Amino acid sequence: MLRPILLVATLSGCVACLASWSIETDRSTPEKHGLFEIREEARRFIAQENAKGQEQWDVLEPNAKVLVPRCAVPLQAQWTPKSLGRSQPSVMVICRAAVPNVVMKDWDLHVPVARKPKAD
Repeated sequence: MLRPILLVATLSGCVACLASWSIETDRSTPEKHGLFEIREEARRFIAQENAKGQEQWDVLEPNAKVLVPRCAVPLQAQWTPKSLGRSQPSVMVICRAAVPNVVMKDWDLHVPVARKPKAD
């Protein structure tokens, strides 16, 4: 009888933690680069693209399952090349040099974008 009660209490605690998580609170630490900062770099890039006055874009949320090491250099952003075979447009946020770690020395992350509805 005690095990089911402990299981339910544990699961309830996990749900509360997940419910409080968001991109807004996922900030960089000395070990990992936060999805908030990655999304902000994609937003800066899209703001420059939108200023060109052609197509207008909105940045969507990066994949919340992604965990990357902290970048040791400023992030860069560009359109994801079509040669990578992605079916939808996205911005590739690039880290050319991660802080020393055992997982990866650099990384790139694709942040999806969507066309803004045309204003009539």
